[in-house]
Amino acid sequence: MKFLVRPVFGLVILLLAVCGLSAGRARQTLVVFAASSLADAFEELGTAFTVENPNIDVVFNFGGSSALAAQLVEGGAPADVFASANVKQMEVAVAGGRIDSDPVTFARNRLVLIVPAENPAQIESLRDLATPGVKLVVAAPNVPVREYTETMLQKLADDPAYNNAYRDAVRANIVSEEDNVRQVAAKVALGEADAGIVYASDVTPDIAGTVLALPIPDEVNTIAEYPIAITSDSANPELARAFVDFVLSDAGQAILTKWGFVHRCDLAPEATPEAEATPETTPDANGC
Repeated sequence: MKFLVRPVFGLVILLLAVCGLSAGRARQTLVVFAASSLADAFEELGTAFTVENPNIDVVFNFGGSSALAAQLVEGGAPADVFASANVKQMEVAVAGGRIDSDPVTFARNRLVLIVPAENPAQIESLRDLATPGVKLVVAAPNVPVREYTETMLQKLADDPAYNNAYRDAVRANIVSEEDNVRQVAAKVALGEADAGIVYASDVTPDIAGTVLALPIPDEVNTIAEYPIAITSDSANPELARAFVDFVLSDAGQAILTKWGFVHRCDLAPEATPEAEATPETTPDANGC
């Protein structure tokens, strides 16, 4: 019996030691609020981040940026990081006292026109969106992609080749306004609409075979700017900073570009006279 007792006793000691080590490495949770268009890219970013930080659990809350900003400001929802699809909704969070750090642009995006693969409405360009009877689905007002879409429509309205009548005809064809851009993409992919306006990054592998993406000319396209920041009441500010730094790193940027986003240092808004007077070697507010 004695030779049996010793191994069991040794096993108990080993288990206690392992439990003691595990207790010394308590897991931490990082809560990230992110625009729905970031879902695929941020899921991969989160996985890569936890590989380097194995005791961290990254929990994402994806949704329309306007809804996320409302959850932060009006609902007081706990979060460590906010990644918005436009500057306006980040400013809402800043004005509401939920952002502690200076937001930095971490990615950019382009609008594209998508239609079902069968293209039943025979849409070939933006001009066809004004054809009577076309079923167009867009995001709801205040959702960033809708605001970018309205900016595009205004540019077209100001163009004599299109004018205000074109813009009004396109708006008349809107049959559904979705809570976020991924819902717009899904409706088109399912054939529930003839066309939709989404980001280039929303033509993800899971729908790429069921939709056609038609490019929108640069002269009327709107470059979407994505800012990221740490919340003012983050439970883990150092961890939040590490995540933001990872998103801005070469590895993080490579993941974002893989999912169709534009590198944060590319497609910057037109330079102001002050910016043009700054030497090219001087980094801008985004570190580019």
